[in-house]
Amino acid sequence: MIGLWSRARRALAPWLAAMTLGLGGQALAKAPPAVRPPAVRPIEIRVVVVTTWEDIQAGQDRFGELKAWQTKWPLATALPFPAGVHPLQYDSKTHVLAILTGMATARATASVMALGMDPRFDLRHAYWIVAGTAGVDPKVASAGSVAWARWVVDGDLAQEIDPRDAPADWPTGIVPYDRTAPYEPPAPPIHGPSANVAYALNRKLADWAYHRTKGLALHDDAALAKLRAAYSGPGAQPPFVLQGEGLMSSRFWFGEHLNQWARRWVDYWTQGQGVFAMSAEEDSGILQALTQLSGAGKVDLDRVLVLRGASDYTIPPPGMTAAEFLTLENKSGFPGTPGVLDNLYAVAAPVARSLAETWTVTRETIPGD
Repeated sequence: MIGLWSRARRALAPWLAAMTLGLGGQALAKAPPAVRPPAVRPIEIRVVVVTTWEDIQAGQDRFGELKAWQTKWPLATALPFPAGVHPLQYDSKTHVLAILTGMATARATASVMALGMDPRFDLRHAYWIVAGTAGVDPKVASAGSVAWARWVVDGDLAQEIDPRDAPADWPTGIVPYDRTAPYEPPAPPIHGPSANVAYALNRKLADWAYHRTKGLALHDDAALAKLRAAYSGPGAQPPFVLQGEGLMSSRFWFGEHLNQWARRWVDYWTQGQGVFAMSAEEDSGILQALTQLSGAGKVDLDRVLVLRGASDYTIPPPGMTAAEFLTLENKSGFPGTPGVLDNLYAVAAPVARSLAETWTVTRETIPGD
């Protein structure tokens, strides 16, 4: 009997195990659901200040485009930003956020895209203010001056023939995409399958920012006065606020011939609506990232402002060759930088503060509309 009962238990064991698991499963199914922590709402950002470079040595922030925003606003809270090149700076009272993108097109594009996809922030109603240094065409303005852009034009996206190989009647070896000669009319669409070469900013918003700041008295000093003394016309005036377009190229260029190209390139791509004023690197990349983020519903392209300030000139003073100018700037840097950093903040900050502190209005209504 004992042997028979032992064999019966072994035969029933799988059935008993299955019943136990089934009952256990029913008991688990009846247990109350686990309590999940509430979702953290993203921070609604009102203004994003976009800067591109900072002089940091041995861990010390000496100066740069971001420093004034950190210390004068102040944007005192540092937020980690591992997908970028520098921590973000934030002010929880006004919901203003600043990013340092890193220099040149590729870093700027990647950094802005990383910020736009960051789940910590709601940027759908945010205004973007690019506030960076540049070279200025002395035909338009002087060192220390700052310009609100209506257009951003890319200077890298093109076909190119070395001028020594180009036909003798060509003014440049740089040829637009889908064309066979420089400035061949009509200009291609600014946004096409090959590239986005130009970006038209919200003109009403740009006009609003300009008219709000055009009467500001800007910082001037001995370094700026010395820098502009060799020039004439607008290039010799004390610093002022103007409207003028930025030509963006990751390749630094020097000399009158390329300056003439810059003027015509901006005129060509804007169909005569834009005037070349400032030469810099990053803004076409920033606008490309914002364009794609807009397609994802993350940002509003009508809320973008670009302000560039002149730390130097795009052409050498009379009597100096382009090669000598290149050597001088590589050895001495841009002597107008400290003064124009003050002016960038002095012009951009009141615009940012107005947008942030009247949020009950500006969240839904863009100034100038």
